Amino acid sequence: MSPTTPVPPLPGRPCSAAAALHVVGEKWALLAVREILYGNRRFDALARNTGAPRDRLTARLRALEEAGIVERRAYSERPPRYEYHLTEAGRDLAPVIRALVAWGDKWAVEEPPVVLRHRGDHPVDAVEYCRTCGDEVHDRDLALDIRSEGWTPAGRTGATPPG
Repeated sequence: MSPTTPVPPLPGRPCSAAAALHVVGEKWALLAVREILYGNRRFDALARNTGAPRDRLTARLRALEEAGIVERRAYSERPPRYEYHLTEAGRDLAPVIRALVAWGDKWAVEEPPVVLRHRGDHPVDAVEYCRTCGDEVHDRDLALDIRSEGWTPAGRTGATPPG
């Protein structure tokens, strides 16, 4: 699977988030991407820093490679050894990792174990901005534009809405 190869049809509402989670939604996959973003590219460092069992990490890295998110590059011929580098698709996961870190800092830990600093100067406060108008994005300003035939915000056309 490459970034241009669509994910096979999944059960439930057609959704890009569901398709993305099909590819990267397993914990060890995202933690491997985090480590590569942090500059750790060798398998031993990835295993140590993610805490992933080696067999699981191997499987996740293979799946990420097949999905076009990471690529292996040889750094030693004898013995053959590889580093993992993010592709453009992998680098595009950086805001996802930052959002998970921000959420975790607020809701999952008492003290942030890592602080991302903008240009090494000040902590990053992740904010979304609209590419078209430049305004900050707030949930209250968003509207759904359902483009999947047979679906409404409540679900499949003809389905009884909850409540």
